Amino acid sequence: MNARDLRAELKVRRNEDGFTLIELLIVMSVMLILMTLAVPQLLKLRKQAQETSAVQSLRTIGQAELQYNSAYPANGFSCSLATLGGDPKSGAPTAQAAQLITPDLASGQKAGYTFAISNCTKVTVNNQDMYTSFEITAVPNSIGKTGDRGFCTDENNTIRYDPAGGTNCTQPIQ
Repeated sequence: MNARDLRAELKVRRNEDGFTLIELLIVMSVMLILMTLAVPQLLKLRKQAQETSAVQSLRTIGQAELQYNSAYPANGFSCSLATLGGDPKSGAPTAQAAQLITPDLASGQKAGYTFAISNCTKVTVNNQDMYTSFEITAVPNSIGKTGDRGFCTDENNTIRYDPAGGTNCTQPIQ
């Protein structure tokens, strides 16, 4: 093999190695188009999952309120998420730490929503304060990003929502 043939063979091999810049740009363009279509749908599904989690968490807190009322009838309902929570390692449940909900829910933050118990009605019976009603709210941490709707329930466990993401809940969940 002479030097001329060797150079020609090396030139052919150089042209066959790897992808051309145009081929890489085409592949990247296709990937960007696919991502443009997929990412908004993924964000929408995530938001729906967080709203579903918020509704389920409201149900859990509502059930915990009924259990609390049954376990501590002199207190009535709880007007605090911390009271419904509590660390099981700290001993037996008490009226101040009933251990009825998980610590993440008792903290008031879960799955992009903030939970609170408010609008508690208190009466005094035999020098003992008793809560006879409450409202549980769940509002998105970032409206439009972590959720679109706010949710509310009360001692009747009817869950309603606010389409604006606040606590003016007028629409029933279907």
